[in-house]
Order: sequence, then C-alpha cells, then structure tokens
Amino acid sequence: MPRYFNAKCRSCSRLVAYLQQTKKIYPEYHCAPVAPLGDLRAGLVIVGLAPGKHGANRSGRVFTGDYAGVLLYNTLYKYGFSNQPKSVSRDDALELKNCRITNAVKCLPPDNKPSLEEIKICNRFLRAEIRALQFGAVLLALGHIAHSAIVRACELRQSAYTFKHGAVHVLPNNIRLVDCYHCSRYNIQTGRLKKRQFEAIFAKIVKLMNAN
Repeated sequence: MPRYFNAKCRSCSRLVAYLQQTKKIYPEYHCAPVAPLGDLRAGLVIVGLAPGKHGANRSGRVFTGDYAGVLLYNTLYKYGFSNQPKSVSRDDALELKNCRITNAVKCLPPDNKPSLEEIKICNRFLRAEIRALQFGAVLLALGHIAHSAIVRACELRQSAYTFKHGAVHVLPNNIRLVDCYHCSRYNIQTGRLKKRQFEAIFAKIVKLMNAN
C-alpha cells in the first residue's frame, strides 16, 4: 500500500541518519519506517507521535515494546478493539477489531521530537489514511503533535481546532477527532494522565461509534 505507507521511505535525511546510527548500536532493532497496524477502513484510527526508540523502533510494530503500548493494548482489549490484551511482537497472534493504529511520523526521531519539516513530509501518508476513512469514523489523537498532524492532513486551520484532553471535534465527512494526552510513561508517572482517564476516553469513543 505505497500511498499509505512506504517501508523504503528515505525522505528525511536527519531521520535516516539517526536510524542508521541506532542500527549500529542495536543491530537487532527494526530501525526503519514502522507500518500502521489494522484495517484501513476501521471505524477507529489511533494516531500517535512516532515510533519509540526501544518500542516500535525495536519491534517493528506500532506501540509494541514500551510502556505506552502496554497501557494502549490493554485498554483496546478491554473495550473490544483487539483479541488479546498484549502486543509482544510482529509475529504474535494479536488482531485489531475495527481499529487501526498509526503515527504522525513513521520513523524514530532523535529525542522523540520530530521537526516541523519532518512532520510535514510524513503528513502525506496520514492524509491518505484519513481520506480512506469511512463516513463517521473516529480519530483518536494521542498528544498535541498527533492532533496537529491530523488537522494538517485534513487541510484545516489549526486555530479552529485547539487540542484539549477529552475534546471532540467534528471534521469533514462527519469524522470525529477525539483528543487525549499521550499514554507515555512520563505522562502516567507525573499524573498528567491516569489510567481511569485514559479508559474514559475509550468509553467516550465507544459511545460515539455506537451513535452512528
């Protein structure tokens, strides 16, 4: 599916160099663009920031191998979006149900901070993914960067869609954008995002999807 993902993409020289550098240190790591997971026409699409260095960049599967993934996949299972509560590797038996997971930037950035130019370059893939969505689908933005990337991909004004945890924005084609703080270890440890708050977001999403 080259329009939605390119495993051989080398458009961002800084990211390519960082992946090569990381591969030398961790030769067993994936260290390449990380593909989205799940059905392109899913009713729920979760958008993260970028692969984590020792998570998706290691395993080759989105949100797999770090703390954020532990919480995310456990919650997906609890709300009926997957067949098991854990994602261990690309080769396990995990199957998403009416759900897709992708990232605003498909490659590992230094310090987990992609530049604005890198976000813009990678946005073409997210744009294609969003254009493939069915009427009334739900987009979950994990963090401000993911939120902004979605708004950019929809070619909308950023000022008209302010990120706020728990907010629901209506986009063209009746697509609902739900904002949530990223489920990172840092946000959980500092109390910015609690497990019950994260689960409340998914309860809200289920209601939105059932109301269609």
